[in-house]
Amino acid sequence: METHTKKFKVRLGLFIIGGLAIFVIAIFIIGKQENLFDPVFKITTTFNNVSGLQPGSNIRFSGINVGTVDDIRIINDTIVRVDMLIERSVQQFIKNDCEAGIGSAGIIGDRILIITQGSDGAPVVKDGAYVRSKEPVETDAIMQSMKVTADNAAIISYQLADIMVNINSGNGTLGRLIQDSTIAENIDKTIINLKNSSKGLDENMNAAKENFLLRGYFNRKAKAAEKLAKDTLQTNEEEQNAIDDKKK
Repeated sequence: METHTKKFKVRLGLFIIGGLAIFVIAIFIIGKQENLFDPVFKITTTFNNVSGLQPGSNIRFSGINVGTVDDIRIINDTIVRVDMLIERSVQQFIKNDCEAGIGSAGIIGDRILIITQGSDGAPVVKDGAYVRSKEPVETDAIMQSMKVTADNAAIISYQLADIMVNINSGNGTLGRLIQDSTIAENIDKTIINLKNSSKGLDENMNAAKENFLLRGYFNRKAKAAEKLAKDTLQTNEEEQNAIDDKKK
């Protein structure tokens, strides 16, 4: 009987010790998440719509969790106040011209509060200060925009399909051009005639240069071009010399 009593007491003691250990670990984890054991400071901001943000949500700065949302209260029909608890160690990096915005911890993750970086010359934010906010983009607005884009894409796709049907059927100028071989042959002949005309024009110009009546005109034109090239070269050399003299 006495042996059974001792075993019972040992089991009871182990159970109590285990329960206390679990309780202490739970308190430590909760306190760590709520920043109960770390020095913190408090800042506030306001939104028209917190978009699912809740007390206890993480606060991120430069992609790092630096605090939690302490409280969310409705001030009036258009303003919601959000109180934030942030680790004291990062206060020196948060400036008073930073902005608070609401984002997600992933594509479909929980809502978090994001603090943007301020300017280098701005003073450090003080305890209890108010910071500006950026209103979040609602998921419904994004879905509506995507729906409009999808509808426009469907209309464009239908119109392109209709155009391709007309082209394959030989309707319209482009359709006739593709389907009618006669038009293509005429275009080829036109291009060949243009090439021949250009060749004939070059021959006429060469003949005109050999004509003694027009030879003087072309000679004067060639000399003028040569003189212009020499003047340009001389001007460039003078400018380069002037630049070299300034450098000296």
